[in-house]
Amino acid sequence: MAYNIMIMGASYGSLLASKVLFGGHSVHLICLPAEADLINAEGFRVRMPVKGRKEPVEIASRRLPGKVTAGGADGVNPKDYDLIGLAMQEPQYRSPGVRELLDAVAKSRVPCMSIMNMPPLPYMKRIPGLDAEALKPAYTDATVWDSFDPGRLTLCSPDPQAIRPPDEKVNMLQVTLPTNFKVARFDSEKSTEILRRLEQDIDAVRYDDGDEKIELPVKLRVHDSLFVPLAKWAMLLAGNYRCVTKDGMRTAQEAVHSDIETSRSVYNFVNDLVVKLGASPADLVPFEKYAAAAQSLSRPASAARALQNGAPNIERADKLVQLIAKQKGLSNAAIDAQVALVDARLEQNRKRG
Repeated sequence: MAYNIMIMGASYGSLLASKVLFGGHSVHLICLPAEADLINAEGFRVRMPVKGRKEPVEIASRRLPGKVTAGGADGVNPKDYDLIGLAMQEPQYRSPGVRELLDAVAKSRVPCMSIMNMPPLPYMKRIPGLDAEALKPAYTDATVWDSFDPGRLTLCSPDPQAIRPPDEKVNMLQVTLPTNFKVARFDSEKSTEILRRLEQDIDAVRYDDGDEKIELPVKLRVHDSLFVPLAKWAMLLAGNYRCVTKDGMRTAQEAVHSDIETSRSVYNFVNDLVVKLGASPADLVPFEKYAAAAQSLSRPASAARALQNGAPNIERADKLVQLIAKQKGLSNAAIDAQVALVDARLEQNRKRG
């Protein structure tokens, strides 16, 4: 059975779409008009490094078994789809048109999988012992999530790193860190079965580059634990948000390795917090493994780039973790200082705006 899947967000969403199309499934991407026109005319391309190969492999969506289309947020019926992916930045969901579509997605009760760094508020309601109401200040507009049934929404950790090369068309995505997507199950076994089928399809992919059929990186891994996708939090707080400096930004590699002991302290604090929420240590990634991967992160994180470009809102996973820690009677001085710094930079941007 081929699934019909909608993904809100064509930039990062193209990476997941490229994997899904191999299985013969159909994908509709929600994006800006210029992106949609280009994708409908030419498809999209994803370039990724493959172990043992000197040159990256470039995948053209038009060569894949599934079909991709693209369009805006208007006139879309979520009930036409078997699964819906959320691949935009969290502040974008309050945008006119996108907000209304998100609400229609919630009311359709179609299974919905987020691949945002910032877990949607309904997902936090699935975690026992958390006061979700007290987490609302971390969200740009928490009301956009009001209509969701938490059991029909899950979280997929966006561990693979990718960028749109600035000197190429907007239908090109370049993978810089080809790790796996890690998704938690839905409450429903029927909905979870969709994820398991996609996992199997992606595992079976062998890409014919003209000379041989090769196995590609970036798999989908389905987990019974709600906490596996939260392994990304420690990475975000030890690396991504610490790319933000008082008057500029630095690379993720510099953020982690210029003060390795502070990075380790922040990372382990966040992992310990997730364990207190109910995670098994086996759900999480050790600091040494992350620090090694961070050596290759030669660009500032997207949050830092957005701040530098004057954004009045960014995803605030840093503040979310701080608020959760507060509920557990915990705090970390380095995290508190970084949250305050991001608050101040955002306030500057809003005044300028």
